[in-house]
This record gives sequence, structure tokens and C-alpha cells, in this order.
Amino acid sequence: MDTIEGGNGRPCVMVVAFEGWNDAGGAASDAARLLATEFDAQRFATIGEDDYYDYQFSRPSVRRNAAGQRIVHWPATRLYRAALKDHDFDLILVRGVEPTYRWKAFCAELLTLAEANGVKALVLTGALLADTPHTRPIPVTRTSEHDELRAILKAEPSSYEGPTGIVGVLAALAAAAGVPTVSAWAAVPHYVGQSPSPKATYALMRHLEDLLHLSLDLHALSEDADAWERGVDELAADDEEIGEYVKQLEEAQDAADLPEASGESIAREFERYLKRRDQGRGDGRTDGA
Repeated sequence: MDTIEGGNGRPCVMVVAFEGWNDAGGAASDAARLLATEFDAQRFATIGEDDYYDYQFSRPSVRRNAAGQRIVHWPATRLYRAALKDHDFDLILVRGVEPTYRWKAFCAELLTLAEANGVKALVLTGALLADTPHTRPIPVTRTSEHDELRAILKAEPSSYEGPTGIVGVLAALAAAAGVPTVSAWAAVPHYVGQSPSPKATYALMRHLEDLLHLSLDLHALSEDADAWERGVDELAADDEEIGEYVKQLEEAQDAADLPEASGESIAREFERYLKRRDQGRGDGRTDGA
């Protein structure tokens, strides 16, 4: 564990994303990266590479730095701290590659870092391949095993049973250690599950915005999501089998989502609009800017 700089004593919420099995379309990792950029997060710790990774499975990459020198970028898990001036807590963002070895020791090291840096709750993000159409909003499922968090955040207990990744293991060990934990998973259309998946990333960012009461600039990401959807539309138009399958998924999801057109959901959207408008005015922009 390579500690680079310490915390400032403020309570923190830790947002976690891992590449690999837990991250269809790279949606969760991209969301964590965008959060780090949005709030100018600074790296303060790295969990050691050699202890947890098989480099034939998670290979290092060669890149050039700003000076033009070739450097080896090793798979690792890195922690970043973001100061939230308008909140009474800060964010700690965890971005990494799912480890190959010693998952229990890895999670223990991460939770020790969390405790040392004043983390009061964990938000675990992920993305899975699912039977969902690309033409509809990407569903995000919110679950928690913590009774109080479920009531506050309107989360559900997870009903999943089966193989799990490092996110599932971390959720279980954090709960056992008494750390309140909530998970948010985006459902990526399985027929276009390759990375990047900006529409799934956008859905996760909107979900995190609500969950953490943040105000994020998602305009560029929204445009990327629209462009991605248009590209998949063209794919479906050129392939009759895919096009018919998408129609079936649309019909199934529309029937399932019909009760969601409620006064409560409309009120949430209006509240989000007002928040964005007020933020724009604070930055000196007008509604037409």
C-alpha cells in the first residue's frame, strides 16, 4: 500500500468501481473516472500490484508520458480523494482492475484504508449484460443489506444468488464489518455490450447524482450517449434479426415500466431540472446558453 497523501479529517463516502467481470461496457469504471475529473480528485493511495494480480491475465500496458518516455502502466487499484465544497462530506473514488488473487486480503486492505480516511459509507457500482433494449433508458438497480440505508435510499435487498465478482465480495465483507453499503448496477444491452457504453455510464452518473445529492455537468456524456444510440439504431436497421429482437425487448420493457409513469417520477425529473437551471445561473449562464 503506497500512501501518497493523507485525508483532511472530513467524513467521506467511498465510490468503488472495478474493471472486468463487474463492469459490462466499462460503464462503472468510466463513471468513476468522470467523477474524478468533475471534482479534480487527487490520488492518495495505491494498493500494491504484485500482491494481487496475475499479469498474464491482467496485462500491463506500455504508454508514453508527457515527456515522451515509454512507461509501463501496471494493473492496480488506485484511490482518489475529491473535496466537495458544498457538502459536509468528501468523496473517495476507487478505480481498479478486479484482482486475481487473495480477494479477502485485498478487501481487508481496502476497508482498512477506508476506515483510516473517515469513510462512513460505501457506494459500489457495477454493470451487467442484460435483456434490455438500447432504445430505452438504461435501468439501474439499487440494493443494500443495511436496513436504515434501504429505508432512506428506497433500495431493495439483493435477491441475486450465484457466482460473484470482487464487488459482491467487498459488499459482503463491508456489511460484516458494519460499514453501510449500497450497490448500483446498470443493465447494459447484451447485444452491444462492448466498451465503451456511454448510455450506461450516463445512467449510472444520473443515479449517483441523485444518490449523493450532487450536481454534475453531464451534457457531453449525454451527447455521447445519443450518438451511441444512433449508431446502434443503424446496426439494428441493417440486421433484420437484431431489429426484430430489439422490438421484442422494447415491448417487454414498456409493459413492465408502465407503472413508472407516476407523479413521483415526474416530480423527480422536474426537481432535477430546477437544480440544473439554478446551477447554470450561478455560473453566469442563462437558460438559453
